[in-house]
Amino acid sequence: MSARRGLLLAALLCAAGAGLVLLAAGRRWAGVEIVGAGTPIVRALTGHDLAAPATALGWAGLGGLAALLAVRGRARTAVGAALVAFGAGAGYSSAAGVGRAHVLSVAADKSNLSAFLSTDVHTGGWWWGVSVAGGALLVASGLLTIVRGRRWPGMSARYDAARGGG
Repeated sequence: MSARRGLLLAALLCAAGAGLVLLAAGRRWAGVEIVGAGTPIVRALTGHDLAAPATALGWAGLGGLAALLAVRGRARTAVGAALVAFGAGAGYSSAAGVGRAHVLSVAADKSNLSAFLSTDVHTGGWWWGVSVAGGALLVASGLLTIVRGRRWPGMSARYDAARGGG
């Protein structure tokens, strides 16, 4: 694989991973139905409600994309390590966000009735899986960058100010 193709692949993996995490964050991941209050109360919980760190790490992944293209050498290896951490954190936060206890805790924060009445939790949404997949793509981009990133071209210095005597 040529150096430019490797850089392009890592950038595409990074953009796709961060994009999937951010796309999934705004979607419904779980629902809680509070019964026993006469009329059932239904509360939909999004990815941002259940896994806010994943959303933040998705934005950080987009920032990592810019850094991936801008730096060279050891700095690019450090960006790759950061992308691995962002992806692993987003994946973990997404998977942990749909646990029953966590969903009930978030629902209780949004409605004080849930502490006194029975609740049914529905985590049938598949968006949390999309967020985990986005985290995996960020990890893949970071690993590719760590392994091959030192050989990739950096941004051009073509328009930088001339060094030396003026």
